[in-house]
Amino acid sequence: MQSPYSYSHQHQLSRSAYPTFLSLQETIKLQLTWASRGVLEAFRWDVVVKTATSDREIRSNILKSLLLNSLSLTSIYAFDLLLQPLVHNHPSWLHRNVGWFYRVLWLFPVVGVSYYLNSSWCNLIAKRSFILQHGNRAAHQQPVTYHGMLTMLATSAYRAVMILTSVIVSLALGSIPFVGSWISFAFMCWVNAYYCFEFVWVARNSSLAQRVRYLEERWAYYFAFGFPSAVICTCGSGLANAAFFALMFPAFIIMAMHARPVPQDPYNPAPSTESTNTVRFPSPLIPIRMPVFTIVIWLNDLIVRVLSVGGSAGVRHRRTTSDTTEQVEEGTGVELRNISRTVRGPPPAVQARSLGDRLPSNRKAPISGRRKKD
Repeated sequence: MQSPYSYSHQHQLSRSAYPTFLSLQETIKLQLTWASRGVLEAFRWDVVVKTATSDREIRSNILKSLLLNSLSLTSIYAFDLLLQPLVHNHPSWLHRNVGWFYRVLWLFPVVGVSYYLNSSWCNLIAKRSFILQHGNRAAHQQPVTYHGMLTMLATSAYRAVMILTSVIVSLALGSIPFVGSWISFAFMCWVNAYYCFEFVWVARNSSLAQRVRYLEERWAYYFAFGFPSAVICTCGSGLANAAFFALMFPAFIIMAMHARPVPQDPYNPAPSTESTNTVRFPSPLIPIRMPVFTIVIWLNDLIVRVLSVGGSAGVRHRRTTSDTTEQVEEGTGVELRNISRTVRGPPPAVQARSLGDRLPSNRKAPISGRRKKD
């Protein structure tokens, strides 16, 4: 027969093994605190002014971005406010279609060049800001080699694909009746915050999965941080919204470099003050991780698989979600391996690794260059 003491001891052990949760009110209060922190750090214009005035390279790139995006906005509104009213309902075919000629011959090229140059200038601003803040612990530089160039091209292509899929998802969410516009706006808050902090995560060598998880586990903070830029993107329509965001993007990058996202530990946001160090999880009624980018990552996987059908025909192993796109982003996708092997043969590191696998136990290379059959 079990004694009362052993039963009580067993009961205490079971109770200690059961997770401890914060109340719903405490969890909501914490989420609001993190959101207010995000809004405050998205309005740190004093940091932007101080950084820009203290460094010549950052100031130069910000001015170039400001001038180029001002040209884009001027080109956009010059047509909307001046040309379109003049040719509206004009009987001449040429006058009616002058808008298409204006867009194709001037507006789209200007916006395309602006996107490319903005990406370059924002990269320089982010790297320089990171160096100023962290000293020589800057981002790892990709070596200037053939494979390094392929990696850079793959990263740029992947980023363009992710921007495209984010826009598609935003438009699809906006088409939902009644609440679609609100859901689309909330989604764009997270998307804008992701791209503002992307340079910070890249500088710290974080993978795609790590970046997405980090944002989704701190969804309240990043929603609030992306809120001001999302509001700016609703000032115009179409290309004007993108130009407004590009105009403010360098400032938000600098703010993101100096930001401190909270909480540090989403699964124990309010550590116990007791000596037992009990983990206190947030209320189960409020999710710890918000799957914001699930649809975007799925679309990225789909697009990359379609584009790499020919190069990955011989691959039969299963991959986890976002594994394919993460490989493409890092320049290690199947199609890049095939290109590099076709043009230059296997990289030296792969050759050395293969040779090391064939070496005998004394680690000496065989005298003859001819490989023995297994």
